[in-house]
Amino acid sequence: MVSTSADGQAWVYLDIARALDQVGDEQALRGMMPMLQELLARDLPQIDRLLADGDVRGANPLLHSLKGCLPIFCAQTLCEHLARVEQLSKAGGAVEVRTAYSELSPKLHALLQEVVSCLAQAGEST
Repeated sequence: MVSTSADGQAWVYLDIARALDQVGDEQALRGMMPMLQELLARDLPQIDRLLADGDVRGANPLLHSLKGCLPIFCAQTLCEHLARVEQLSKAGGAVEVRTAYSELSPKLHALLQEVVSCLAQAGEST
C-alpha cells in the first residue's frame, strides 16, 4: 500500500494519515518524527550487527522497541512483518532470525529514508 503526503509525495512504509489518526495533532506528529528518525538511525545498525554476530537475545529488545513504536507511523503490512520477526527472535535460532530479518531490514531502512525525506520536506515548507 502506498500512502501520499499532502504535497503528493508517495510513501511505501510511512503512513502519515495513520499517524495523524493515532497522534491526533499535526504539530505533535512533527515533534515525534525526529524521534522516529533517531530511533531507526540508532537501532537498525545495532540490530544488523547483533544478528550478524548471532546475538538474537541482544537484538530482541531492539526489535521489541521498534514493534511498539512503528504502528503509530507505518503501514500495517510493515508492522505485521516486524511483529513476526520480533516474535521469532524470542525463541528462534540465530540463522532463522537472521534470515527473517534479512527480508525485513531493507523495508526498515527504506522507512528511515522516507522519514528523512518527510522531515526534509517539512523543513522546506516552514
